[in-house]
Amino acid sequence: MAWELRHIRTLVAIAEAGSLTDAAISLGISQAQVSRTLKSLEEAWGVLLVRRLSREAVLTTQGQQAVLRGRHLLAQAEQMETAARGHQTLRLGYSWAAVGRHTRALQRTWSEQQPEIQLALVRGSGPFAGLAEGLVDAAIVRRPAPTGRFDSALVGLERRVTGFPAEDSWAGRRRVRMADFSGRRLIVDTKAGTTTPDLWPEDLRPTFAAEVDSVDAWLDAITAGTGVGVSAEATAHQHQRAGVLYRVISDAPPVEVRLVWHRGEHTPAIAELRRMLTELYSA
Repeated sequence: MAWELRHIRTLVAIAEAGSLTDAAISLGISQAQVSRTLKSLEEAWGVLLVRRLSREAVLTTQGQQAVLRGRHLLAQAEQMETAARGHQTLRLGYSWAAVGRHTRALQRTWSEQQPEIQLALVRGSGPFAGLAEGLVDAAIVRRPAPTGRFDSALVGLERRVTGFPAEDSWAGRRRVRMADFSGRRLIVDTKAGTTTPDLWPEDLRPTFAAEVDSVDAWLDAITAGTGVGVSAEATAHQHQRAGVLYRVISDAPPVEVRLVWHRGEHTPAIAELRRMLTELYSA
């Protein structure tokens, strides 16, 4: 049997919903149809993709790998359809913040200069903001340049800032220094964040008090007084919250801002995005 996109769409729906029943609801079909479609795909490939338990569906290792590639395949199929219909969309992923104070200028400039292609900013998760899963066409990252599956280009630099509770003793300061973090409790995102112990000399390192997996959880922890945080200045521009203050860290090394895309997919649209971002950051 030849498999089709509907088989991949069903597998991805199962992965996202966590059960065949919920996948059927999200797809608008019966559970029996979901079960038959999954079974036919497994028979076509000769592998077990999903373990059916009483109340949930768990992906096997082969299933997890298939879902990662499947999302990318579905995204490409959607791009083919929209291009054929004359409507193109360039999806730009980001994990914490897009391009900070340049975000509005980027959107306006793109709309003026590339009216035939919609630029969609997509907040994703993980170190590459959904790029690895095929959910976006390119991503803004603030981590070391990835290798292997991706290509990247440095488009700009950002200052580092600290976020802290409004009642903290730092509230009266205009700037903070790296040495001031000695003895402080630090909240970090180890998956997509930019803060590591290597930023400080060993004798001045703060205590890494809590790990979070999103900017929202980071802000929640700061608001609750769990500790303070360090991030790129784009976070301060894009995520203002009552009870949280930001200050520039005067002697911290800058954060590299990179545009990342799948290797071999440096399209004219991505090239134009790269040019615009470089110009905005250099202005």
